[in-house]
Amino acid sequence: MAFIESFPVFLASVVLISMSGVLLPGPLFAVTIEKATKRKTAGALIALGHGVIEFPLMFLIFFVLSPFTVPDSVQAAIGLVGGVLMIYMGVQAFRNRNKEEKAETSSKRDSLFAGIWTTGANAGFILWWLTVGTALILNAREFGLLGFSVFAGVHWLCDFAWYTIMAFAIFKSRRFWTKGVHAGISLFCVAVFVGFGAYFFGSALWMAIGILT
Repeated sequence: MAFIESFPVFLASVVLISMSGVLLPGPLFAVTIEKATKRKTAGALIALGHGVIEFPLMFLIFFVLSPFTVPDSVQAAIGLVGGVLMIYMGVQAFRNRNKEEKAETSSKRDSLFAGIWTTGANAGFILWWLTVGTALILNAREFGLLGFSVFAGVHWLCDFAWYTIMAFAIFKSRRFWTKGVHAGISLFCVAVFVGFGAYFFGSALWMAIGILT
């Protein structure tokens, strides 16, 4: 049973969740800022490197789940955990909104490789896809392989668009990336994460209550 039945509504939620995730400070965000000071196309290359890890993972989860009818109890559990994780990420982002991420990747490394390495070495990225991401894939599965493929493409395009635009803007002039702009974006992301986290949690809880009664 999907938490969201309408494909357009589902895609809209994917865009909001994806953009909120990509806008939050993290290793990939930090390395993009670092690389962008030297190459205006760094964001696009980093997003491509990110996709090298993310696309296989998305399709792996989809095809692992495809042969099985996932019990409502499992879907409810994933929704509950994913909802809690999203709320936790939102709260942590709010608490750390004034902290600056430091890039761990050497500036001498290629941007494409930086995207691959930073994504693959990020345990939080894997955890996200095993919880929140899996909940989204369970919804996408309701619309078949084509619907899932559109979901995967839209999710990655959100990453690609943001990192490309951000890197180009930073390369041209870092003065536009002010603390005020950063704070405003962070607060918007916090609201989206907490809101969707509460929605996922509430939907999964309602499903769990239905199973138990």
